[in-house]
Amino acid sequence: MAKAKGKAKQMKGKMKEAAGKATGDRTQEAEGRSEQVSGQAQEAAQKAADRVKKQTGR
Repeated sequence: MAKAKGKAKQMKGKMKEAAGKATGDRTQEAEGRSEQVSGQAQEAAQKAADRVKKQTGR
C-alpha cells in the first residue's frame, strides 16, 4: 500500500513539475521535484520494511 502511495506521489510530482515548466512557474516546478523525491523515499522505505519482514519472517 505504501509503495502505491509513493508511486502516486511521484506521478503527482511529475505532473506538477511539467505544469510548472509549461507555465514558467519555478516554484511549482520545484514543488513537483520535491514531491517526486518524497515519493521515491516513501517507496524505498516500504521496500526496506518489506525486506526486513521477509528476512525476519514477520
